[in-house]
Amino acid sequence: MVKLSGQPKIAANWVMGDVLRFLNEEKRDIRQCPIAPASLSGMIRLIQEGTISGKMAKEICEAMYKSGKTPQAIIAEKGLVQITDEGALAKTIAEVIGKNPTQVEQYRGGREKVFGFFVGQVMKATQGKANPQLINDLLKKMLAG
Repeated sequence: MVKLSGQPKIAANWVMGDVLRFLNEEKRDIRQCPIAPASLSGMIRLIQEGTISGKMAKEICEAMYKSGKTPQAIIAEKGLVQITDEGALAKTIAEVIGKNPTQVEQYRGGREKVFGFFVGQVMKATQGKANPQLINDLLKKMLAG
């Protein structure tokens, strides 16, 4: 599995964290793990490509454990694709900014902690599917303007 993912440390973290937790909860041994090595390494690649977020991966990993399905099948079933379309995200951010003029004023007046409020509102509007780095970049530009 480590060879398949090309990311030994990340692969080890998933196995030692979530996968072992699932196995321990059911008092199973690693040889009884229903997650195929190719599926776990495929999920790691999807995170690195930006197709899914780390938060989405947690949900996918658990679903892989319970069902034995591939990450791609789970993503298709649950619609778990990260939003990376800058235009669509900019539209959502503009709507959030438009609905919160008081917070915009506070942010522009120096209360930088309000930035987290905006990130939260955008994540809520996108049901947690937006790429967090893209949100931060676009928000900074749009709030500066």
